[in-house]
Amino acid sequence: MEILYEDNHIIAVNKAPGEIVQGDKTGDKPLSEMLKEYIKVKYNKPGEVFLGVPHRLDRPTSGVVLFARTSKALVRLNEMFQDHEAIKKTYWAIVQGAPKMAEGRLENQLIRNEAQNKSYIAKTGAKDAKLAILNYRTLVRGEHYTLLEVELLTGRHHQIRCQLAAIGCPIKGDLKYGAKRSNPDGSISLHAREITFVHPVQRVSQSDCTTGEPHKEPLTIVAPVPKGSLFEKMVAEK
Repeated sequence: MEILYEDNHIIAVNKAPGEIVQGDKTGDKPLSEMLKEYIKVKYNKPGEVFLGVPHRLDRPTSGVVLFARTSKALVRLNEMFQDHEAIKKTYWAIVQGAPKMAEGRLENQLIRNEAQNKSYIAKTGAKDAKLAILNYRTLVRGEHYTLLEVELLTGRHHQIRCQLAAIGCPIKGDLKYGAKRSNPDGSISLHAREITFVHPVQRVSQSDCTTGEPHKEPLTIVAPVPKGSLFEKMVAEK
């Protein structure tokens, strides 16, 4: 595991593509269990180790995942992830082709199909549809692929994958949403690059010279892209 940030209340990991955050029907060992073992050994913790999971990434996706080491941090992080203005999440995506506009905002109504584990663009007013919003901008445009930076403004199921596919730019390797071919390792070229938030417990503060009120300093955690990936090559071209 690549630990990106760690203190008494939270811990962040750079998830590799193919890893699962929590246990599922596959029976594969999840990151949450690996982290519990890591914490137990490093801090010589007796008994069961507490570890909360306030958010997740899809299995084929890589990047930063945040965990809570205390129940107090978990409650506050859960609240923050529900309030999408409290946490800023930035992704990098390598897509087929290129969007017509180099940057823009996508707003769609999405419906999740549980049986297929897939989301679809729905008509406005459709039953059970939820509004999905993201901003994107082009970082690198190559001959066949484009590297996009995506700011997620809502947290819908497969939102980035579905919305980018809907504009004719499916994520590289994402067969479920229309990619032409899979990636050799079964991943999709979507990386949770950065997360910014105010620490849920140990808030770093300094006096505001105008109001005298404490000023909450945001914490930003950045995840390096997978080594040897197309991300590395395209980032070098920036």
